[in-house]
Formats: sequence, C-alpha cells, structure tokens
Amino acid sequence: MIALIDYGSGNLRSAEKALTKAGARVAIVNRREDVLAAAAVVLPGVGAFGDCVKNLTAGGLAEAIREFIASGRPFLGICVGLQMLFESGAESPGVAGLGVLPGTVPRFAANGLKVPHMGWNRLRIRQPNCPLLAGVADGSFVYFVHSYYGAPRQESVIAATTEYGVEFSSVIWRENVFATQFHPEKSQAIGLKMLENFVGLT
Repeated sequence: MIALIDYGSGNLRSAEKALTKAGARVAIVNRREDVLAAAAVVLPGVGAFGDCVKNLTAGGLAEAIREFIASGRPFLGICVGLQMLFESGAESPGVAGLGVLPGTVPRFAANGLKVPHMGWNRLRIRQPNCPLLAGVADGSFVYFVHSYYGAPRQESVIAATTEYGVEFSSVIWRENVFATQFHPEKSQAIGLKMLENFVGLT
C-alpha cells in the first residue's frame, strides 16, 4: 500500500488517479500510524510553504514523515512536498521545514521572466542511475507550477535540473528519498513512467 498524505493541501485526487494508473494500491491517509504502516509514502503539495508545514506539524505528520524516511522505505515528495524537505523557505520566514535535506527554498528572481514558472520545461538529467528516472530521456518535458525551488547544500542529491532564469533542482534523490519540483501526475507519459518506477520500488 502506498500512503498519499492528506494534510489539508495538495492535489490529492489527480495524484491518487495517477498512482493507481501506475499500478499502486493507494490509501489517502492523515494519521501517523497509517503513514508508518505504509510500504511507501507520497507527500503532495499545493499552497504556501508555511501553511503546509504547519498543517503537517499540527497533525503529527511531520515527525511521522521523518520516522518513515529513516526506516529506509521509498518516499516521494511532489512540488511543495519537495520544498518542505528542506530546512527553511523564503516564502515563510521563521517557519522551519522538515529538515530532511540541508538547504533552503528561494524564490525565482523575475529577471524578465514570469513568476510563477508555469508550464512545460525540460529535464537535464545529472544522475541517470536514479531509479525514479529509469527509462526517462535527457531533455524530456514535464509540467511545472511554482514560484520557489529547492536549493540543496549538497549537490550530490540533485538528480536532474531545469533552466528558468537559473538552473534549479527539479529532481532530488538521496537513498530512499525522491522528490520532484514538477507534477508527475500532470506530466503525461513521462510523469507516469516516473510514478511506475516509484511504485516498482515497493
């Protein structure tokens, strides 16, 4: 069973449908014990960094996520679900992230570009051995909607990047932790392939 975390934010239905299509048996959960009982966990995210972290913390889910990740089972964060893995975010000064990964979450500088970054953009694969990216070609297009991005202190966790005024991390990978800044559930065949890869890890 793959647990899709419901913390009052996130596009749960489209993520649930995409994971089911990828071959998963999905349960939408909002209790600590259900997170810890899962074979794998997906943390979606739509909304403000601070609100999302506060909702997770209030429900006891933040600690459950950290405990789950420490167990070595597969974890996937999507969009703000990627951003919350870091220590802090520019969108919500003073609100600590989950602290799973060292780094921050800055905002795009406009630099003549529209913010949020919205629409299809390319992946530049840095780590082709990343299990999430098996069968995904360098230069593949995926779908983004975001104004902020994860900036890890350790470059070794960056599995793929994307250009939008700056080169930013679009896929993160460290051991059993995977995260995408884009929405695989909205990225058609490429996104479905990544979700199938994730489901396969369970």
